[in-house]
Amino acid sequence: MRLLKRFVASVSLLALGLAATASAWAGDSPILDGILDRGEIRVGMSGNQPPLNTRSRAGGLIGLEVDLAKQLSSAMGVELKIVNKPFGELLDALGKGDLDIVMSGVGITAARSAKFSFAGPYMMSGKSILTKSSTLASAADAEDINQSDFSFAALENSTSQEFVEQNLPDGKLVKIKDYDEGVKMVLDGKVDAMVADMPICVLSVLRYPDAGLTTLKRPMTVEPVGIVVPSSDPQLLTLLDNYLEALEGMGYMAELRKVWLQDGSWIAALP
Repeated sequence: MRLLKRFVASVSLLALGLAATASAWAGDSPILDGILDRGEIRVGMSGNQPPLNTRSRAGGLIGLEVDLAKQLSSAMGVELKIVNKPFGELLDALGKGDLDIVMSGVGITAARSAKFSFAGPYMMSGKSILTKSSTLASAADAEDINQSDFSFAALENSTSQEFVEQNLPDGKLVKIKDYDEGVKMVLDGKVDAMVADMPICVLSVLRYPDAGLTTLKRPMTVEPVGIVVPSSDPQLLTLLDNYLEALEGMGYMAELRKVWLQDGSWIAALP
């Protein structure tokens, strides 16, 4: 965390440029206009996707995306309002105008890109499985576990659900509302595995060290993750893209990923 603080001064200078650009584009950007008029940016998150966004023992939200959203709102000179909704409802809420952007581990796919725009990506992810089965954990690819006697939990309306439907059609799909539900089902033996992004699977293994959980050594896919933006506002998209690119170039994003995806010390803050 200390190293992350070293970037604050440099990022603060970057923020001045972002705030100036945002103000200059006001009037040509419908979503950005609303953000500046309200003095608040509404960011949709599930609140249940560690290490990206989750509740701490103290009750507040923590995670990579939480830190990034705080940095973004500060740079824009507006307040941050994180709106928690089940993952499967976030994009609908964005489409209805209830949110300004979504940052919740949303993979950039062709289907989603047909309806929304994506800034970034700000990280790469990939599908893995969380399981207590050594047979499943030793799978080299999806073909090895595409069997009718296996059941797989997957987050509803996620790329994990799509992965099961497309790559594990012989298995039984069990849709879940959040990852806590999926992890509990694996622990209780109600499903054979949960399909989720690799960081979530690794975190669950670390979080429950005596539960016999395991995951794959390598993800089965590679997926870019970005900020979801309404397609009606190309100005906002460009603003966010430029900001993410600048943060990447400064090393801020690399440090953020190190803190939340590699250093597990923050797990102690979880309930």
